[in-house]
Amino acid sequence: MTKENNCLLCLPSKYPLIWSNSDFRVVLINDHSYPGYCRVESIAHVKEMTDLSDLKRHEFMRIVFIVEGVLRSHLIPEKINLATLGNITPHLHWHIIPRNKLDNHFPESIWSNPKRLEKKELLELESEILIALIQKKLCN
Repeated sequence: MTKENNCLLCLPSKYPLIWSNSDFRVVLINDHSYPGYCRVESIAHVKEMTDLSDLKRHEFMRIVFIVEGVLRSHLIPEKINLATLGNITPHLHWHIIPRNKLDNHFPESIWSNPKRLEKKELLELESEILIALIQKKLCN
């Protein structure tokens, strides 16, 4: 597992870092249309889940589930979307997206055409609370 020169996810994240270890990191995407939207990323350039060892796969998913649990309990969304695509960026990462009936695209994917124009804003305090909760869960 290596770093790739042309891969954006091999670089340090442009998004606020919530937590990391030697293998994975959690970043807050800060999309005001989707408060709490986080991404769990492999630090090494890995293309598919099956490129990871069983142990690393379980660790990766444990992190995804912890982040999902914190977002569910704190933001109480209508639904959580978990997505791993990588068609444009073939570097292993999972999107964890809290969804609400009034968000810009509900019930469609956030990558579809918008259904509404209104935006919700995640307050700085809300961001700090989510970061602290996710860090606490991942460090236990």
